[in-house]
Amino acid sequence: MLPRKRAPRTPRTRRTLAALLLAVAAAATPTAAAAAATPTAAAPSRGWNDYSCKPSAAHPRPVVLVHGTFGNSVDNWLVLAPYLVNRGYCVFSLDYGQLPGVPLFNGLGPVDRSAGQLAVFVDKVLASTGAAKADLVGHSQGGMMPNYYLKFLGGAAKVNAMVGIAPDNHGTTLLGLTKLLPYFPGAEDLLNANTPGLADQVAGSPFIKKLNSLPDTVPGVRYTVIATRYDEVVTPYRSQFLDGPDVRNILLQDLCPVDLSEHVAIGTVDRIAYHEVANALDPAHATPTTCASAVG
Repeated sequence: MLPRKRAPRTPRTRRTLAALLLAVAAAATPTAAAAAATPTAAAPSRGWNDYSCKPSAAHPRPVVLVHGTFGNSVDNWLVLAPYLVNRGYCVFSLDYGQLPGVPLFNGLGPVDRSAGQLAVFVDKVLASTGAAKADLVGHSQGGMMPNYYLKFLGGAAKVNAMVGIAPDNHGTTLLGLTKLLPYFPGAEDLLNANTPGLADQVAGSPFIKKLNSLPDTVPGVRYTVIATRYDEVVTPYRSQFLDGPDVRNILLQDLCPVDLSEHVAIGTVDRIAYHEVANALDPAHATPTTCASAVG
């Protein structure tokens, strides 16, 4: 039952709700716990972020990986980046949305500013590789934030394909927790002030309203959305799907009914989802995705 609006509010109560929302997000967003133990320098040693890499004729575009909230350029991609490198792709990943004094846990800054960081990084990758366009693959916020880059920052001219894994394209209710905010005066202001990247992702936020004031897609970009029915962070999960003429919306359980991956696993370890990422990057050579793809 929701608290009555006339009930007294204390700073401690407001801090408790804000902490609850942050805790749920941190627990359910990629690799928050592992981040502190993994040096950022690990990425090149795993074969990605190699600026000497030149795209091949078979894979003529570099792939830019965009981490999720609380993630970073390494931990979110310890499985997917080598998976793509081993298939002949030039793979790059960035850090974005950093807050002062908060190391390793990124994606917390205003999402529109994060999109600006992505724009700069894509330009750097294109200049390094000599490619005309890149393909983007993002998890969670990293699957949604590039849409701002495509719609408002001119990114559509530089991107061939956008693949979102569990993206909050239309915001999230976070299992209904965001609906509690009006009952705790000051909590929303606290989120906006301290973690604007979280506040921006709430369904109905000013950022989400602006993002969706334009059609879901822009001409010239191919879109793929990969979702799981067990997503506990981007809810309802069908809000992840996009409408448009060049969109493929995929529910993981339609490909493998016994795949129980939730929000974290689908973006960080699920090779069934990754098989669909590979298909989206090279549709001319796509192969059927089944439960057996988990060991492919």
